Amino acid sequence: MTSTAVATAGSGRKVAIMQPYFLPYIGYFQLINCVDRFVVYDNIKYTKKGWINRNRFLQNGSDAVFSLPLKKGADHLEVVQRELAADFDRDKLLNQIRGAYRKAPEFDATFELLEEVIRQPHSNLFDYLVASIRIVCGHIGIDTPIVVSSTVPADHGLHAQDKVIAICEALDADTYVNPIGGTSLYSSEAFHDRGMQLRFLRSRDIHYRQFGQPSVPWLSIVDVLMFNPAAQVRRLLDEYDLVMT
Repeated sequence: MTSTAVATAGSGRKVAIMQPYFLPYIGYFQLINCVDRFVVYDNIKYTKKGWINRNRFLQNGSDAVFSLPLKKGADHLEVVQRELAADFDRDKLLNQIRGAYRKAPEFDATFELLEEVIRQPHSNLFDYLVASIRIVCGHIGIDTPIVVSSTVPADHGLHAQDKVIAICEALDADTYVNPIGGTSLYSSEAFHDRGMQLRFLRSRDIHYRQFGQPSVPWLSIVDVLMFNPAAQVRRLLDEYDLVMT
């Protein structure tokens, strides 16, 4: 029988490793904020119909998808090998968000941020996503160093858990932190055998009012920023538990 317990944060070096996502939900930023190094994969296969280049926002009281259009590419290409579509209309995307949130209490400050994010000149998907993550982190006060995976001196021919462990060792990590959804992907024993701990970040329920209605949960960070002042967003970054299974 598997048991779950809340773990203490500890004083060692914590590392997280994730795919890049476009304006992801607050749990992604909680993860960045809780570790000492955040590694973002560039040398990992792009997954179609995933969340790398799309997310959800609030539109007319329910969730809707927004996305970054991509140039056509072969299925085997890595994230760093994908490009934004030449006809990506940045104004159209901004207008979608403006139409959905123009009456939100934090619209002005958040839309200014989104203009900086969306109007980036990068055409490479990975460069665009990582710059977006860094811009949002700066806006909400996260100063965790963000490391590109291919720059870490590890064996990048490894896969899955073995690759994660190799990257963690290269960064002198004593703890690897992963979102709670990945509990089936990793073995505590495998990390322990290499002198590391395995922890999972479990976000607490986060509720706030959206135009006077109960919130639709786990939308893009865009939604959190539109309805919560900066000080409250900072508090929400700490609304999680680190657990061990």
